[in-house]
Amino acid sequence: MLSSRIQILADKAAVVERSLDLVTKRIHSAIAEKEYCTISLAGGSTPKPLYEALAQQPIPCEALHVFWGDERYVPSDHPDSNQKMVRQAWLDKISIPAKNIHPVPTEADDPQQAVALYEQELQAFFEVEAGEFPRFDIMLLGMGDDGHTASLFPHTPALEVSDRLVTIGEKGGQTRISLTAPLINRSQCIIFMVSGAGKAPALAQVLQNSQADTADYPARLIQAEGELWWFVDEAAAAQITP
Repeated sequence: MLSSRIQILADKAAVVERSLDLVTKRIHSAIAEKEYCTISLAGGSTPKPLYEALAQQPIPCEALHVFWGDERYVPSDHPDSNQKMVRQAWLDKISIPAKNIHPVPTEADDPQQAVALYEQELQAFFEVEAGEFPRFDIMLLGMGDDGHTASLFPHTPALEVSDRLVTIGEKGGQTRISLTAPLINRSQCIIFMVSGAGKAPALAQVLQNSQADTADYPARLIQAEGELWWFVDEAAAAQITP
């Protein structure tokens, strides 16, 4: 196993409930320690109920700084935009200062410019120099049926990027912007939310096959320096052996 902190839960609702509990605790502990919390968000259908639930939590929004782990290279009002989904589910429902929201700049002229701009924003906010990797307090991730996470897809150049904070991901000809594996791994607390039977074959390879190639299953690249939690439902865990 990559981590002893693997919890198999009854269903997606239970995954969301467990994630909500840990996320809120880590937000409050970070704020208590240093007066603010940084969180990087995942897209997809699994975390959306989490964001809706977070909108109902008594979180000091002025101390929260929100980033994204990956984004499709589409305008922020596009139906496929992760930013749009999170805003509708959570951020538009709370009193978070606009300056505390740090979306991927997909309105840039081209994806490479977007990569450079987001990297510059991360370096400026976290006050790190080129070549240094900042540390997020919380990193939310999902995993696809193919074993990808963020926009790190199997057998793509993004998997090899080790000296940058941000890179370009590709899926089916669609351009995406993604945080890199080394940056993700620096996070204080990484939480994978995985649900659905379609994830079962890849999840078993990621969690139990030490010989599985990271090029085949990019989620295996995530080897956290801090906490690493996997909250998975029974359907996704169907091929995991005790």
